[in-house]
Amino acid sequence: MSQTSYAQIQEAASYIQSRVSFKPEIGLILGSGLGVLADLVEEAVTIPYHEIPHFPTSTVEGHAGELLVGKIHGRSVALMKGRFHMYEGYGPELTAFPVRVMKAIGIDKLLVTNAAGGINTSYNAGDLMLISDHLNLTGRNPLFGPNDSQLGVRFPDMSEAYSRRLRALAKEVAAEMNFSLQEGVYVGLTGPNYETPAEIRMLRTLGGDAVGMSTVSEVIVASHAGMEVLGISCISNMAAGILDQPLSHDEVMETAEQVKEQFLKLVMTVIPKM
Repeated sequence: MSQTSYAQIQEAASYIQSRVSFKPEIGLILGSGLGVLADLVEEAVTIPYHEIPHFPTSTVEGHAGELLVGKIHGRSVALMKGRFHMYEGYGPELTAFPVRVMKAIGIDKLLVTNAAGGINTSYNAGDLMLISDHLNLTGRNPLFGPNDSQLGVRFPDMSEAYSRRLRALAKEVAAEMNFSLQEGVYVGLTGPNYETPAEIRMLRTLGGDAVGMSTVSEVIVASHAGMEVLGISCISNMAAGILDQPLSHDEVMETAEQVKEQFLKLVMTVIPKM
């Protein structure tokens, strides 16, 4: 059975709990170039992924590979600095394993961020997009295999995978700060290649607004575990065929660097209100 077991989840959770003296309430998973938020965690205990039992390790540039447990504006958080992707060779149940562990240590709210390509032609590189919904086009699902009822129901409801309440809160905060927030559908693919222009035209026809190589497995598992999710994409580039230029990971990192101030302001204000 390829799925991670309840015993493995508990073992990883126990190790993390043995390293920290308080219980985190909010989980944060940060995408490419957005790990800067980690610098603002107070009283942080840093645990490298390789020390946590059964945790995979992160192999991508821009993904540090550490779990930080600490405080942000008085709220206790567990923050993943770097995440796992299927293109690294991990199955979807492993890419979402940290979400299982977060739930096991008492976290019931999850903030996921990612860098994504803009499909919606009204978007610009540098926009922040609230994820209202997703299309899982990876062809994979982290819930394949026998269901463990200790972790969730066999057929979880996905009609509000991205919390309406938390989206409304993020919009309120953005309005107070006087900056505009896009809102749309995130398309999850496996990568690691960027999409072709024909694929982007297809994804737009299907209703996608932004596309990336992460997030969907994590959010499916979070829904299965009964967690409330807020998702934010940084539109790091316009997807293939929209602008007459090639795509690169360097551009993704550069754009993340440009928007980090706005991103940090939004997230730092939202977290205490979650």
